[in-house]
Amino acid sequence: MKRLSRVTVGAVTAGFALLVVAGGATAWLVARVADNTELVSHSLRVELALSHFRTLSEQAETARRGFLLEPDLRFVRTIEGIARDMGPALEELRSMVRDNPEQTTLVGQLAAANREHMILIRRSMAQRRAAALPNAVPFSWDRTTQLIQTVRQLAVSLSDAERTLLNERIERQRASQRVTYSVIALAALLLILVAAGTIWVTRRTLLALHRTGDELARLNDDLEGAVRARTVDLQRANDEIQRFAYIVSHDLRSPLVNVMGFTSEMEATIRPLSELVDRAEEGGLAVSQDAKLAVREDLPEAIGFIRASTQKMDRLINAILRLSREGRRILAPEPIDMTVLLSGIVGSSQHKLQDLGGEVRVSPLPSLVSDRVGLEQIFSNLIENALKYRTPDRAPVVEVRGWLEGERAVFEVTDNGRGIDPKDHDRIFDLFRRSGAQDQPGEGIGLAHVRAMVYRLGGLISCQSALDAGATFRLSMRADLSDEGARAP
Repeated sequence: MKRLSRVTVGAVTAGFALLVVAGGATAWLVARVADNTELVSHSLRVELALSHFRTLSEQAETARRGFLLEPDLRFVRTIEGIARDMGPALEELRSMVRDNPEQTTLVGQLAAANREHMILIRRSMAQRRAAALPNAVPFSWDRTTQLIQTVRQLAVSLSDAERTLLNERIERQRASQRVTYSVIALAALLLILVAAGTIWVTRRTLLALHRTGDELARLNDDLEGAVRARTVDLQRANDEIQRFAYIVSHDLRSPLVNVMGFTSEMEATIRPLSELVDRAEEGGLAVSQDAKLAVREDLPEAIGFIRASTQKMDRLINAILRLSREGRRILAPEPIDMTVLLSGIVGSSQHKLQDLGGEVRVSPLPSLVSDRVGLEQIFSNLIENALKYRTPDRAPVVEVRGWLEGERAVFEVTDNGRGIDPKDHDRIFDLFRRSGAQDQPGEGIGLAHVRAMVYRLGGLISCQSALDAGATFRLSMRADLSDEGARAP
């Protein structure tokens, strides 16, 4: 057993070490993805700023030509407004390409061409206002026409350079995302392997305990010393299992929280990228179909799958922790009026019963000397399950009966619900196992917890049922746990 424990602890420790490494790698990769996303966003902002400047330049030329054809003051106001906007637009563009000498030179040339363009616009409009130009203006001979073509060519050159950068950055981002997904998948696989190894070791330990119990049963009654020694060994092994299950389940949460946190980081990173793609499309920029699918469908879907898996793993770990804590809780036997106890449980469910139009009938029940918390958990679970797995075409009715048989108390909880297939009567008490249609929330923990608690109270539980014919859960437990009642029957 000690050798197995050392091997197990070594394997689990190695698994957690690998998970820590995978978590660190994931954090680094998420940071890389965030950096690449910021660069892609920067390129898109440059494209938008350039597009805005080109629009202002084209609007100015259009207003000029309109004024030359019809000297309306509205054209003058339009050009003055455009002139006020061009300065900030150029400054914004210059600040965004400051780290790129080639683009900085192009922006300088663009500013010079735009400055000359605006001077000629005002000059031609002044000549037209003074009637120095004819009504029919030959625009093709005008110097401003050449300047607007220069502005367009410079803008295209800037746009081509930025799109080249954008394509490179998008490719780097995709590569980082692919590596990130691979690392996350590896971390999930390691987590599953560690959990599977823990379950396998626990199963082997439980089998060893069963063999030890059989051996104790075969000992001679006169070998009291040997019996006491075996009992001590058995208790020590059981405590080791409880501690092991608690430690492993507790430590599994740390890497799981990391994965959930990194998933949230990735999800937060996608939102601004998606908004930028939307704005780019609204601005008339070409965005590849692959990029749109990656931002709007592929990445959110992958993150959704990761989040659902981690949430399920979190629920399973919590269940193992809860069962482990319950197994280590010290029982506190006390006199209990079972009729009063069941009335309290029914009272707490009264609101739900009224909504469903159902009822819980409690016959007079025998009193026990047992653990109140354990009994409340057992009967609350059974009544809650009866209401949860009801049949839609009839109101739920639950009956609780009980009587004494010698030193034991027998209870039956009967419902008129959907019933349980006979082949599943045993498996429904297994941890994480469920029966029938999976149309109700749950992880298959409740009945496993009930059976574990019934065992601790010195009892057994069984099920009798058929499909669409309701179910009866029968419990047989010690009526008095004040002395040796906590031992198994």
